[in-house]
Amino acid sequence: MFRLFVFLMFATSAACAQDAPMTVERMAEIVADLDPEASITPSGFELVLEDIPVLIVVAPGADRMRAMVPIASIEDVTPEEMLRMMQANFDTALDARYAVAQGRVWGTYIHPLAALEREQFLSGIAQTVNLARTYGTLYSGGANVFGRGDSGEIYRDLFEDLIGRGQDI
Repeated sequence: MFRLFVFLMFATSAACAQDAPMTVERMAEIVADLDPEASITPSGFELVLEDIPVLIVVAPGADRMRAMVPIASIEDVTPEEMLRMMQANFDTALDARYAVAQGRVWGTYIHPLAALEREQFLSGIAQTVNLARTYGTLYSGGANVFGRGDSGEIYRDLFEDLIGRGQDI
């Protein structure tokens, strides 16, 4: 518990020390550090983490970004699974969310682009990937639980791995 607290304090102070707004160019550098085989698309980036495809859509004119991972066909989702995803959106999905669009269940992370800090971006991606990894079991974005919800304790490790990549960016 103390180690997690110290880690969060360090990550928070490092994020606060960063002054530059996020740009598409800066995001491209971070994405390249996460996956050297990532590709640039007309609307953002495509990369793979933990064998999970991640799509990042960037809309600089609207000052928005969205990271998404495909999870399941909506046709395969039971009412119990849908209820569990909505419960997770309350207490264990954290900043990421389960969503439904185009006949699929997605893990998503949405944030204003300019205000996005490197650590927030990495945390959002890790949470989104964790939603896909834990779909059907923990339904978790990471190690924290908001509380007062219907979910039990969970474990976070992907964020620590991602934050170690590309330290100079």
